[in-house]
Amino acid sequence: MKLGLIGCGKMGGALLKGALKASLVKAKDISLYDKVPAAVKALQFEAPTAKAAKDPSELVAASQVIVLAVKPQDMPALLQGLVKDTKLKLEKCLFLSIAAGITLKQLESWLGGQARVIRSMPNTPALVLSGAAAFARGQHATEEDAALAAKVLGAVGVAQEVPEKLLDAVTGLSGSGPAYVYTVIEALADGGVLMGLPRATALQLAAQTVAGAAQMVLETGKHPGVLRDEVTSPGGTTIAGLEQLEANGLRNALIQAVRKATERSKELAG
Repeated sequence: MKLGLIGCGKMGGALLKGALKASLVKAKDISLYDKVPAAVKALQFEAPTAKAAKDPSELVAASQVIVLAVKPQDMPALLQGLVKDTKLKLEKCLFLSIAAGITLKQLESWLGGQARVIRSMPNTPALVLSGAAAFARGQHATEEDAALAAKVLGAVGVAQEVPEKLLDAVTGLSGSGPAYVYTVIEALADGGVLMGLPRATALQLAAQTVAGAAQMVLETGKHPGVLRDEVTSPGGTTIAGLEQLEANGLRNALIQAVRKATERSKELAG
């Protein structure tokens, strides 16, 4: 696979590093472009044989899969500029966009109407190879394209294909979700400090507890309710704590956070 990355910021860089680590691509088969040259050089430090393209057209000509990791406001001019270069055969490429709020219809239109496009919604834990992403394919993208997108996105965590109409819900859940979890970790640590634990100890215990519990769900395949019951003894400490979570509405607060963030994502998409 020959991979091109347009936009060499943190998220684009994370996908590149994941693809390299998973052996999906060799560094010599990577092309990079960013309007900030220092961003390209930073990624070349990780992949010294990756090529720096002089412009987006040169990158597209050399690539089979192009990751579009530019800011949403920069996307129209970028893609319309590629269409104007009549030497490029855009239909030979798969375009994988990680730009928030840019629809498949918009991407396909800006690319001339026939391009193979996939729209994705990754999240920031991809930076530590623990991301949760979802993606939707455009009308010209094939099952093989979807499988390839799943591999690229899955190299930095997990990836699920969904209909495009559900990407707003993905934004509300896994896109915004890390912020909810950081708040939970901070609150747990505050509780530990309240009960006398040193701040650093409380924070490490809280973060590892959340990470470990999540890993239990993923590795055992058990429903979270089942795992919770396994920790909850009759008349014990855990049920006393759970009673307070219910009394203070933690469950509903998280549900409503996902709902509100989903609604806001739809509003921003306009």
